[in-house]
Amino acid sequence: MTVRPDPTFHASPKLAMEAPAESLAYTLMLSPDGSKPDGLAIVNVDPSSKDFGKVVHQVIMPNKGDEFHHFGWNACSSSLSPLTGHAFLERRYLIIPGIRSSRIYVVDVKEPLKAKIHKIIEPEEVFAKTGYSRPHTIHCGPEGIYVSTLGGGGEDGTDGPPGIFIMDCETFEVIGRYEMDRGPQDKHYDFWWNLPRDYMVSSEWGLPPQFENGIVPGDLLSNQYGHRIHFWDLRGRRNVQTIDLGENHQMPLEIRPAHDPVKEYGFCGVVVDTTNLEGSIWTWWRDDKGKFHAEKTATIPPEPAKAKDLPELLKGFEAVPPLVTDIDLSLDDRFLYVSCWGTGEMRQYDVSDPMKPKLAGSVRIGGITGKAGHPSGKAYAGGPQMVEISRDGKRVYWTNSLYSTWDDQFYPEGVPAAMVKADVGPDGGLTLDKKFWVEFPEGYRSHQIRLEGGDCSTDSFCYPSV
Repeated sequence: MTVRPDPTFHASPKLAMEAPAESLAYTLMLSPDGSKPDGLAIVNVDPSSKDFGKVVHQVIMPNKGDEFHHFGWNACSSSLSPLTGHAFLERRYLIIPGIRSSRIYVVDVKEPLKAKIHKIIEPEEVFAKTGYSRPHTIHCGPEGIYVSTLGGGGEDGTDGPPGIFIMDCETFEVIGRYEMDRGPQDKHYDFWWNLPRDYMVSSEWGLPPQFENGIVPGDLLSNQYGHRIHFWDLRGRRNVQTIDLGENHQMPLEIRPAHDPVKEYGFCGVVVDTTNLEGSIWTWWRDDKGKFHAEKTATIPPEPAKAKDLPELLKGFEAVPPLVTDIDLSLDDRFLYVSCWGTGEMRQYDVSDPMKPKLAGSVRIGGITGKAGHPSGKAYAGGPQMVEISRDGKRVYWTNSLYSTWDDQFYPEGVPAAMVKADVGPDGGLTLDKKFWVEFPEGYRSHQIRLEGGDCSTDSFCYPSV
């Protein structure tokens, strides 16, 4: 415990943007075949350092087969909420779940170059206290750590629906499941909230048999993956509304509310429209009567390709879908970044008007058929995937792996770990940094990134920007 709030906690997004720039990034490494333990890489992102773009420390786990995917902090700016008593926590621990093992690691990064495992929560505790499995997204709330899951009980994770559970943010004990009344929600993926407005939004991917061994083509073509977003009374812990985006809009994944809590809207990315292979961006909002709405506000078309150049899964379509697998919103709520993992494009939209996104920038790297290289001359396999934005909005980082079995289906030649950076122009536009290319240990893939001091997909703010 500290005697004053952690200096990396900021009351508003504007104040967070004015904080010092990050000098380190934390990036997950996974062993796709489970032959080695997964790990956490600490990467130097200070351009004035001789170690710029290098892994300067690693924490390798003691177990194999975890499959690291998403992770997050024990505490963030949400701790400044006036309604709770946790303002004196430290942003010190990273909570890293294994999506395959259901094991959770707590890593102490108070001294980043000496980062070490603080605690391991075995899957049996998660199962016994929540009935859930396959922990996924981590968000630090005012009163605890919220963890979304992709599986229910039983060996295949289909004994009951997945949901969210809460962990103690000081002892890291699993407390119990979040939902009091889930309504029609029966699948899960991402979630986030507007804390002062007291609501949460969640999305859907699929159940474990639909993703663990790779995408199931029959399920996709018959629209059996998720296609709804859910709205919750955050403190009441109950579903208040569900919006079906249409069963052809398969896999609405990342939820990105506006960072300024005065604004009652946000965005969701949809992986694919099964009628035309488009990816899409949806804007959701709440009206002055408290009802939620959602509308498709941007589409990204597939790109034609020859069957011989495509993986088996796509040969019959003779096209590459963009596959919108991640989105992220800058802290000033101006630019939305969209990862097109299939076509190998990172898109930047100006969303100053959230109902009319305008394409403001784009870079190509990787891609199923494009295979665009990095400006350093390095080959980049896979496509832009997990994206993270600096607090000041001037730098965008991303990696290239989606999920081990899906990587193998769409990129059968392999997806060696990669992490790159693009610089953002004052009025938008993206330029890949030729000098920033991270070399990871051989045999690993790279997934989500967290930035020292917080980032744009981590912190929840309790006060408006002025």
